[in-house]
Amino acid sequence: MRAAFRISLLAIGLASLLGAGGALVEFPNLPEHAPRLLGYLARPDSGLSAELDESRPYGGGPFPAVVVLHSCIGMTGHFTGIADRLSSWGYVVLAVDSLGPRGITDRCGVGSRDQPFDAYAALRYLSQLDFVDPARVAVLGESLGGQSALAAVERDTGLIIRATHPAARYRAPAFLR
Repeated sequence: MRAAFRISLLAIGLASLLGAGGALVEFPNLPEHAPRLLGYLARPDSGLSAELDESRPYGGGPFPAVVVLHSCIGMTGHFTGIADRLSSWGYVVLAVDSLGPRGITDRCGVGSRDQPFDAYAALRYLSQLDFVDPARVAVLGESLGGQSALAAVERDTGLIIRATHPAARYRAPAFLR
């Protein structure tokens, strides 16, 4: 369990060093859920890309935000890359690691009951940041993250959805209804 958590920290930490302007953040989970969560936070007004492109009118916010949920393989450079790309377009982005803090290496073929709730925790965290517009927070997921994004917005949380998942036949698990 500790090894998976350390690998997760290392992966997110390396991505934040190589990324445009992201940083590793730890944020609280929902009161009835554990553990504390980790994520990669990318801001449009920070990093090398913001310094090089003086024509971007981003100012100091508040910015719209996006919660990024990973696939069953967990947090990889692919998801921190998505965060960096979206931040270069003017969004604050929080790519949430739902597996590492729980000591899990992958959820392929199993699914995740926790990831939709991690999206809620990320929404709550982002809503408390003074540079985020809490009325404009979206959730984006890929594969397992897409299913979790659909489950999260089904509960009328104020999240806006963008999921890359074959959602035509999707029905939320009973525990989310």
